Amino acid sequence: MSLAEQHITAVMRQAASQDVVELHHPFAKAQTVASLAYIAEAYGFRYADARVEGEKKTLHVYLVRDHDDRARQRAAANAAAFPQAGAGGPVPGMQQGTLTPLPEAQAHVAVLTALIRYDAFGSAVDRKKMLSMAVASPLLFLLLAVVTGKYLVLLPLVVLLPTFLLGALRVNAARRAKLAAQLTAAGCIPVRDQQGRERYVRPIHHGV
Repeated sequence: MSLAEQHITAVMRQAASQDVVELHHPFAKAQTVASLAYIAEAYGFRYADARVEGEKKTLHVYLVRDHDDRARQRAAANAAAFPQAGAGGPVPGMQQGTLTPLPEAQAHVAVLTALIRYDAFGSAVDRKKMLSMAVASPLLFLLLAVVTGKYLVLLPLVVLLPTFLLGALRVNAARRAKLAAQLTAAGCIPVRDQQGRERYVRPIHHGV
């Protein structure tokens, strides 16, 4: 069984027994995880969130069971059409034995990929914390330089660390802006969640 088939089997097992499907593959690309999310959505789930968590900054993607009648009907239809899904057989929207989307699934997987990346970039960077560090770090290094007398070592950090932090924020903002444009073009709607995070939602549930 290929690695892709192992991932599919794991998703199908979660979908069969849980109301929340969690995807976390440390070395997988966002599109690969999006393909797994697409499969989960084909069996009655909907994308909920993506976060970068833990010391190793692992991408975690969450899907929740969709109780809408259309989702239930879709899950039943796919269960009948793909009886060997999760056991080495074909699954909705993917080339046999892979996580490569078929033409009819490519647009949906692309939107899921953008949603995952947008949410993950937002969770990976604490903007307020980094701005505070960018402001406070020069003062701290100046104080340490005065106290220790190690000006040659510490004074460069007064400039370098804030520059690095602000640069990282700009890069992240540019990435999210590009993804936001992609999601808007796909018909997604900007919202704020209960934690105040900027996110996007699809107006109509996607899936097979």
